[in-house]
Amino acid sequence: MDRLDGNKKNIIFPLILFIILMVFLSLNQILFYPSNFKLIKGENKTISASFPFSIEINNNEEIVKPIFNEQTSSLKQSYNLNAVSIGKTNVQLKLLGLIPVKNYDIDVVDRPRLVPGGDAIGVSLNTKGVLVVAITDVIDTDGKRTSPAKDAGIKIGDSIIKINDEKIISSEQVVNILNNETKKVNITISRNNAEFKTTAVPIKALQDNSYRLGIWVRDKTTGIGTLSYYNYDNQSFGALGHGITDVDTGKLLTVENGLIMQAKVAGIQQGKQGKPGEIKGVFYKTDDVLGNIKINNELGIYGNMKKSTKKQIEGKPIPIAFKEEVKEGKAHILTTLDDNKIKKYDIEIVKAESQNKENQKSMIIKITDPVLLNKTGGIVQGMSGSPIIQNNKIVGAVTHVFVNNPKKGYGLYIEWMLKQEDKL
Repeated sequence: MDRLDGNKKNIIFPLILFIILMVFLSLNQILFYPSNFKLIKGENKTISASFPFSIEINNNEEIVKPIFNEQTSSLKQSYNLNAVSIGKTNVQLKLLGLIPVKNYDIDVVDRPRLVPGGDAIGVSLNTKGVLVVAITDVIDTDGKRTSPAKDAGIKIGDSIIKINDEKIISSEQVVNILNNETKKVNITISRNNAEFKTTAVPIKALQDNSYRLGIWVRDKTTGIGTLSYYNYDNQSFGALGHGITDVDTGKLLTVENGLIMQAKVAGIQQGKQGKPGEIKGVFYKTDDVLGNIKINNELGIYGNMKKSTKKQIEGKPIPIAFKEEVKEGKAHILTTLDDNKIKKYDIEIVKAESQNKENQKSMIIKITDPVLLNKTGGIVQGMSGSPIIQNNKIVGAVTHVFVNNPKKGYGLYIEWMLKQEDKL
C-alpha cells in the first residue's frame, strides 16, 4: 500500500508542476498581450489560448464573426476573428472555463490612409502670451537692487498671458504697458496649465530710465523639421513627432498660433558620437505656407492644411499600420537632405514596444542606408518627423537620436500621432 501511494506521488507531483508551468507560461503571454486591439473591416486576426485557459466569445456576429480553428491541438484553442462591420465588441479569457482572467476589447475600423510626408518644413510658432526665460534684478535710479518679478512670485517657465486684463501677444507689448502703467500692475500667469493672478510694481531702471520687472521674455520661436503626413480626409497634418520646447527653459511652448512653410535645405552638419548633427535650412514666412499649427504637445505639432496645399502634394495616400502590426525588421524613411527632393533611405526597426498608452518612444530604429550614413552620420536634428514606412504602410515617424550613437534613435507610432487629431 505504501509503495502504491509512493507511485501516486511520483505521478501527481510532476503533473502538478507541469500544470503550474503551463499556467505560468500561458499567463506570461496573456499579461503582455494588449488588452485592446483594432481589426480592420474585411480583415481577420487569430487569437488563441493554451490549457488551462480558454476563450469565450461575448460577441455580436454582425461586427466580428469568430471561426473555430479545428486544426489546433487539444491543449490549445484558436479562433479566427473576421471583422465584418465597423463597431466594438470583446472576447474573454477564462481559467478552466470558469474564472474570468482578461477581457480583450476589439474595435473594428476602416484602415486610415495618409499621404506620407518627408518634406523639409520651416516652423514658426507664436506662444500663448510671452514665456519668461530669465529673472534678473533691477538697479533703480537710487542704486538699489530689487526684483519685482521675483517678489511677485513669477518663475522661469511661466507664461504671462495678461497685464491689467490686456491680452499679451508680444514682448514689445509688455515693454509698452510697463512704461505707460508705472504703478502697480495686475498680471495673469499660466503655469502647468493652471492660471493665477499676481501683482507687481515696475522699477525705473538706472541704465535707461525705463520701467522694468526684471524678466526676460520670448514670444516666438522658429526652426526646421520634417512633415510626417497629410490627411486628405480632414485636411490636417502631423509633423516632428516631438514637441517644440523653449531652448532656455526646456518647457513645452503653448501655442497661440503658428505656421508651417516649405523650407530649403542649405547644408548638413554630420552627427558624431556625443554631438548631434543638424540640417540647416531657410524659409520665408510670406512664401509657400502649408498650414496652421493648432497643437504643440509631446507627440509633435498638428494643425490644418491650407486648401490650396492639396495641389502641391506629390504623393498618394497609403494605408497606416496599427501599433500591433509594426514588426522588427527592414523599413525605410522619407526625408529631404539635398536637391530639396524627398528621398527614401533604408532603416531597421530594432525594437517595437508594446504600448497601451501614448509614448513618443515607441520604436528603436537604426539607420542602415550607406548613402544616408555618408551624408549625415545617422539621425540629425531636422529629420524629426520623417515618416517610417514598412510593407508599404506608414508605421510612424522619427523622433529622437541617441546622442552617443547617431545611427540609432526613437520612432513614434503613427497611431499615436493620429489620436492627436481628435484634439484639433
